[in-house]
Amino acid sequence: MDMVPPPGARRALPPELRDALAQAFGERFSTAEAVRQQHGSDESAYVPCPPDAVVYPLDTADVARVVRLCAAHRFPLIPYGVGSSLEGHLLAVHGGICIDLSRMDRVLAIQPEDQTATAQAGLTREGLNRAIADTGLMFTVDPGADATLGGMVATGASGTNTVRYGTMRDNVLSLTVVTADGEVIRTARRARKSSAGYNLTQLFCGSEGTLGIVTEVTVKLHPRPESIAAAVVNFADVRSAVECVIQAIQLGVPLARAEMLDALTIRAINAHSHTSLPEAPTLFLEFGGSNAQVREQGELLQSVAQELGGGAFQWATRPEERTRLWTPRHRAYFACLQLRPGSRCLTTDACVPISRLADCIDETVRDVQASGLVAPVFGHVGDGNFHCLLLLDPRDADENARAEAVSQRLVRRAIAFDGTCTGEHGVGLHKRGYLLEEHGEAAVGLMRRIKQALDPHGILNPGKVLP
Repeated sequence: MDMVPPPGARRALPPELRDALAQAFGERFSTAEAVRQQHGSDESAYVPCPPDAVVYPLDTADVARVVRLCAAHRFPLIPYGVGSSLEGHLLAVHGGICIDLSRMDRVLAIQPEDQTATAQAGLTREGLNRAIADTGLMFTVDPGADATLGGMVATGASGTNTVRYGTMRDNVLSLTVVTADGEVIRTARRARKSSAGYNLTQLFCGSEGTLGIVTEVTVKLHPRPESIAAAVVNFADVRSAVECVIQAIQLGVPLARAEMLDALTIRAINAHSHTSLPEAPTLFLEFGGSNAQVREQGELLQSVAQELGGGAFQWATRPEERTRLWTPRHRAYFACLQLRPGSRCLTTDACVPISRLADCIDETVRDVQASGLVAPVFGHVGDGNFHCLLLLDPRDADENARAEAVSQRLVRRAIAFDGTCTGEHGVGLHKRGYLLEEHGEAAVGLMRRIKQALDPHGILNPGKVLP
């Protein structure tokens, strides 16, 4: 059976609130069944849980108006970007109004001299990179999906570039946020650093819409390197591939991307993308700098790989060649789903210190094999983060139970290695039970008090994050 969200108390949409929203937003307010169903599901294994209505704001003032109306009726609100989240963040478990920010997709300012840009929260990362294409700069956070900036802030997203450029938390300078009572705040200025007061920007990063609704985002941009080289190399086993990345980082190779895909993932990619990669554990690597630096880094990387039994390197330096190499990696999630057509996916994203990564992956692979489940493994091994995609028959209760047990053991294994239950997907519904194990009662108690202070009536994405 599909995973069922934990039950929450729901009450009917107040007619006065429905009428006020309909009058204020006209065709940008909908209670249509199809619209509600679309906004009541994500990429998680949970069954859909639709909101009572959906509203489409165009700017911060629109969002503030919706929040004030809902606050007056103490009625829940759930922010929505493009629906690509994986942990049930978007499900209306207590009912409520879904605020779809996708029409808030304007670039508000680009400051090439400061290497910053400001955009509305509904703009996607690819949209931002298209807007700055002629500046020589790039926005580097790349979670794979073409997620919105607001959604990436909400989950503290990261991805393939994290090992060199950092996560969303590292690349956000300032936010415009609508609070639970409809006030609009700006968390910081555009300066690269500040010692002025509490760090409100980071407070909202990773809060998953439970403390406020992000409407505008100011991000750091990074110069495009003079030369970029991408490489693909396969290994006899997963541990050797992971050790190659660890040793390269310890030797100072400035990897921008370091992705490991196991043999099953490569098989799925070959079938999905019509490629012919050797079906073996494989590294996808990328680094940049001057021409001389890239050449030296490549030679050092090849020597490390050779010592660990790595095969021949497949290189790409021209943009179109790099795209050809990386596109299959970006499609790995959807490729893996096709290993079992009709399956649902329980996705893990444990993250550990890189010194413990090889052990954590080894133990997880053995656990998966013993369970009898189909579960490809891949991840951002340069920063200790990896994914295990547990492919499930939604009609098989025993299989679902075995998958959940594997997922639980993986999380507890990561925490035992001084890691985390979620490196980038966020907590949502599925990871709430692990916060106490990871942070302890005192820290989670402080989180609860912050939630109570900022959202005293519990209307902002209720039922998420906190156990």
